[in-house]
Amino acid sequence: MKVARQANAARVGRADRQRRRSNDARLDTELADLPPELRWREWMQRVEAVIFASATPVPREALAGIVGRNCSIDLLIDDLREELRGRPYELVSIAGGWQHRTKPAYAEVIRASGAPTRATADLSSDEAAVLMAIGYFQPVTRSELSKIFGKEISRDLIGNLRSFGLIASGPRSPQPGAPYTYVTTQAFLSAFGFDTLRDLPDIEMLEDAGLLSRDRMMAADIGTTLSEESGEE
Repeated sequence: MKVARQANAARVGRADRQRRRSNDARLDTELADLPPELRWREWMQRVEAVIFASATPVPREALAGIVGRNCSIDLLIDDLREELRGRPYELVSIAGGWQHRTKPAYAEVIRASGAPTRATADLSSDEAAVLMAIGYFQPVTRSELSKIFGKEISRDLIGNLRSFGLIASGPRSPQPGAPYTYVTTQAFLSAFGFDTLRDLPDIEMLEDAGLLSRDRMMAADIGTTLSEESGEE
């Protein structure tokens, strides 16, 4: 019995020490000991540091965990954007979060420098067109894509887009055989600078470029994701 009590006491002691370490490590988000101006400045710096360090867009929920409960993330972002107004980079809303991006005006300078930048997918024209079609018509099957473009869309092309992380499998289609459908990913939004699918360019641009045919789309009986979303409002 004595040994059992000692073992139990040791377990309780370890649990208490773990709780104390956890409490010590817990981030002070409220910063109640700071004056309002310094508290706001610290929250701004925390948000900017997290966004700067992240390789992917940072969602609102992640930022809300490092600032006070009554702190407005939107106002913090507005203040950060104002501070960056004269800088060659900016804070953009993209793929459901925020990320630092260099301003388009400096794209040529960056290319000329030869400095390594974030890796981007090197897509062929066919891959880019199919990717945009998936963005508009998702969830869409490979067979439906073939009808849209009037030619066979190969499994290899779909595989390449998947390997870049730009598309993923969607729900099974109700068509005979229940083929896979394909949908775009958050990486797709981030790669092309879109915050949501509503930021996709007007579909008429693809028609004007000869990449899509409205007649083929109607023959395939496929409605765009964007038109369906607009109809729900």
